Amino acid sequence: MRFELFVAARYLKAKRRQAVVGVVTTISIAGVAAGVAALIIALAITNGMRRDIQDRLLGSSAHVQLMRVQGDGIRNWQPLFNRLRRLPHVTAASPGLYEQVLVARGARDGGALIEGILPGYEQTVSDLLTTATPGSVRALEPQPAPAANGELPPIVLGQDLAETVGATVGDSVMVISPQGEMTPLGIFPKVVRFRLAGTFHSGFYQYDAQMGFLRLADAQRLFSEPDLLSVISFKVDDLNRAPQIGRAIEQAAGKGFMTSNWMEQNRELFRALKLEQVVTFIVIALIVLVAALNILIALTMMVMEKTRDIAVMMSFGVEPGQVRRIFLLQGFLISLIGTVVGLALGYLAAWAGGHYHFIQLSAEVYSIDTLPFAPRPLDGVIVSAVSIGISLLATLYPSSAAARILPAEALRYE
Repeated sequence: MRFELFVAARYLKAKRRQAVVGVVTTISIAGVAAGVAALIIALAITNGMRRDIQDRLLGSSAHVQLMRVQGDGIRNWQPLFNRLRRLPHVTAASPGLYEQVLVARGARDGGALIEGILPGYEQTVSDLLTTATPGSVRALEPQPAPAANGELPPIVLGQDLAETVGATVGDSVMVISPQGEMTPLGIFPKVVRFRLAGTFHSGFYQYDAQMGFLRLADAQRLFSEPDLLSVISFKVDDLNRAPQIGRAIEQAAGKGFMTSNWMEQNRELFRALKLEQVVTFIVIALIVLVAALNILIALTMMVMEKTRDIAVMMSFGVEPGQVRRIFLLQGFLISLIGTVVGLALGYLAAWAGGHYHFIQLSAEVYSIDTLPFAPRPLDGVIVSAVSIGISLLATLYPSSAAARILPAEALRYE
């Protein structure tokens, strides 16, 4: 062991003539540990929020969507659909017809975005229906002709939307479309009754409270738009290249078409999450800064306490640079111990939070129903570097003060 490190370790372990020095040192270690643990937990939460929101968004929606620039939608869509779903980098595609409607049962109602789908294709680009009531997806399979026995067509709603309107599986609900019907008294909204075949629960409030699914043919009849699509949705093999693949789909589709992708649709959300992560890091890093000030105070008091010992060592030939390194290493040891303890506590707390999901959230506010944790090794490296770096800066003054002690002056009255 180097001389400087040996003396620094002895100074940390030795009994203090002034108890307050030991107390301040202990507080310094605890402060560094608390700051590091808080940073690890906060970064794990922001990473978890970003991961969960991104995964649920990508699982619940398509990577790329194709639509008409002008006009009411995509007509004669089958040849175009069959051609585009075979393009390079496209792994799946699904036709869809969207419309804003009002879903009602009795006196209770709620706005909804209803999508007409072909379940076999929809489930290849979206995971929303994987949580649907068993058997409800089968009910949405295309039928050769409308039911002639008076049976109501099926609809699958988000669980929160179904609770809003007070409907349970098997109940009849009214879907009111703004695509009205002409009557002698003018245009009236079109009202069609559906049977609630099931509900789905994605955990993403915007979908669970505002979305529903119909058969594509039923949606076309409801909106009085036979053989019409709003969008063709695509799943691609590389999420990060979605904009480039979208442009290739546009070119293959021809003039009059445009695409949007998951990055464009959620740019502001992910920018806000990134900003939140940076601000959280800066604010909680202030805890480490306070702990570093405690280190400065502890080392300054220790230099005052050890003035005679330092003078004796220097009189035996210890150089000022070695004295400076003794107190630099002492501050390093304090920050290292605090950082290691903080990392252990932070990662343990993050693992427990992610494993047991003991913190519940309001899905209406946060879009997810449990607080996610996603600790990353890289965060530990960054936090450790920041913690130790700030602590070492705090040791510069006391270590320099120790190196400037004059042995003759310090021992004059001994």
